[in-house]
Amino acid sequence: MALLPRLGRLFTPPAPTACLEIAGDRVTGITIGRGRGVTAVVTEELAEGALVPSANAANLVDPEAVTETVARVLRRLPGNPTRVALVLPDSAAKVSLMTFEQIPARAADLDKLVRWQARKTAPFRIEDAQVTYVPGRPAEGGGREFVVTLMRRDVVEEYEEVCARAGGHAGLIDLASFSLVNTILATGAGGDADCLLVHVAHGYSTIAVVRAGHLLLFRNRPAEGDGNLADLVHQTTMYYEDRLQGAGFGRVFLAASAARTTSDDASTLRRSLQSRLDREVEPIDLGEDGGSGQGAALPDLVAAPLGLLLRERHATETGA
Repeated sequence: MALLPRLGRLFTPPAPTACLEIAGDRVTGITIGRGRGVTAVVTEELAEGALVPSANAANLVDPEAVTETVARVLRRLPGNPTRVALVLPDSAAKVSLMTFEQIPARAADLDKLVRWQARKTAPFRIEDAQVTYVPGRPAEGGGREFVVTLMRRDVVEEYEEVCARAGGHAGLIDLASFSLVNTILATGAGGDADCLLVHVAHGYSTIAVVRAGHLLLFRNRPAEGDGNLADLVHQTTMYYEDRLQGAGFGRVFLAASAARTTSDDASTLRRSLQSRLDREVEPIDLGEDGGSGQGAALPDLVAAPLGLLLRERHATETGA
């Protein structure tokens, strides 16, 4: 099971059993049991405008309101967990795919190379950023692609501090769409063919393409209506076919994770995408890991935090 990388890992196993997703419109907390299934799901909506995810500005407009919401979610989870994994909005970071023809043998030299390349496109000073990267798919001639994530250090600290004030410790952090892809891979839904994920969240949309367990493409855009999303999907599909030697998507998944998205809203969006892509668009099936009850009833709210917990559980079990 090849899972996508983490944005940050600040300590080592045992893997956490609780995860919070702090989105622009909600806070969702889940716990999993020893058998990996979801044991509890709690979702609380955030006050409008209390949190505005951004890669290059403070995210917490009303820190007190966000802290209170996080604290309520933690109190409602079984055991009132204090050590949690944390899923953040994609739009709070910048994700790039970088290819290097030659990979330095020393980790310190590779770090310098990644930071030098990232400096060219970063929307903020690289000295002020938390930079993480992991190997992606092999490149021709012995090179390799890397998945590089940049996040302003003060923005990371905002989220860590709001968890701390609410009584929790954010031991590791990841992005929502990375975690959604990890859920798809962990449940075996991805298969061997190329997969397309369309993630429609509060305030943004993300398109990700995965090939053989590696991230092939990642695009994040502010939400500006259905027309913008349709155009983004169409442009991504054309780029995939023309520039990435795409032979067609084996499966296409839609996650509509805004707090107030109803099942009817998701169905309408799914039909629109199916018409645009001329193929079936599936919801993310949590399988046995989703359990029953709230996990099964709210799959698009559960899928991202579940993916982060499953990745960490897998890393602990395999030593990866």
